[in-house]
Amino acid sequence: MASDKHCFECYGYDVIIDENMKTWLIEVNASPSLTSTTAADRIMKYTLVDDVLKIICPNGEIPDPRWNKVPPKDSMGHFDLLIDEELAAQDQHENKSRSVSGRLPRTRPQQQWK
Repeated sequence: MASDKHCFECYGYDVIIDENMKTWLIEVNASPSLTSTTAADRIMKYTLVDDVLKIICPNGEIPDPRWNKVPPKDSMGHFDLLIDEELAAQDQHENKSRSVSGRLPRTRPQQQWK
């Protein structure tokens, strides 16, 4: 996939849970099926698609392709933000500046989006 902040991919993870409640990864699907076989499966996949659409179209609006901001927390659905690329780039730039000036790096609290 091209490195484009306006694109995304959805992966499907097949896991099993043993008698000790340990999870085992069976496979990762690059193009998972969204067909459902049970009510629970249908609800999970419906929620996935609904959450993706909330991120793509915040507030139900058609997105502006020039928009490059992180969606508001309330539109993140059940997803967790793993990395904020803008924040990472700022930190990298600040770390380079600090190494030249000798100042100590400032710490940032880790964000939890739920």
